[in-house]
Amino acid sequence: MSEPPAVPDPREMRVSNDDRERIARVLHDAMAEGRLTVGELEERLDKVYAAKIFRDLEPLVRDLPVSGQSPQLPVPAAAASPPVASNRVGGCGTSSAAVAIMSGTVRKGAWTVPPTFTSFALMGGVQIDLTDARFEDAETTIQAFALMGGIEIFVPEDVVVQVNGVGFMGAFENSVQEPGQPRPGAPLVKINGLAFWGGVEVKRKKRDKKDQRQLEE
Repeated sequence: MSEPPAVPDPREMRVSNDDRERIARVLHDAMAEGRLTVGELEERLDKVYAAKIFRDLEPLVRDLPVSGQSPQLPVPAAAASPPVASNRVGGCGTSSAAVAIMSGTVRKGAWTVPPTFTSFALMGGVQIDLTDARFEDAETTIQAFALMGGIEIFVPEDVVVQVNGVGFMGAFENSVQEPGQPRPGAPLVKINGLAFWGGVEVKRKKRDKKDQRQLEE
C-alpha cells in the first residue's frame, strides 16, 4: 500500500488582510462580552496585525467561542474513584493519517488510533469513525484540516472528547454532548485543527447494546 502524498500544513499558509480583520472582530466581540480586558484586547490585536501565517492567529482565539460555540473546558477527573483500565486502550497504531485530495477517504471498523492522527481534506471528504476503534494511548490528538473540503469525526459514547478547532470562512462544529461525570479511565480524544472554506464536524455516535456488551467483555 503506497504512502499518502505529503501535504503542506494549512497552518503555514499566509493570511490575508480579510483574515486578520475577521479575527479582530472576534476579539472585539469577546471584549464587549467581558471575556477580554481592554489591555488583553490591545495585546492580541497587535499580534493579529503582525501575523504572517494562520499558525500565528490560532492561539489568539483558541480560548474564545467560535461560531457560537462555548470554549471547551478540561474534563475534571473523578474525585474519589481510582482510574480503571479501558478495554479500548492498547495495541499499536495501524494508521496515522487520512488524506483526501479531490477524493474521499474513510477510516472505520476495527482499527487502532496512534497518539497523534492527522486528517487532511482538500476539495474532498474524510470520514473518521471511532466506534469500533482502539487507542494506542489513553490520550489521543486528532489534527483535522479541511480546505474547501469536509471532515466528519464520529465518536462513541464511552470516549471523552475535547474540541478546540478553529474555522476561517468555514465551520468547526462540535455536536458532542459530554456526560456530567465521565467514566474513570475513559480514553480522551482531543480534536484540534482548522477549517478554511470547509467544514469539520464532530458527532457522537451511539453503539447498539449488543456491540457495547462485546466491547466491555
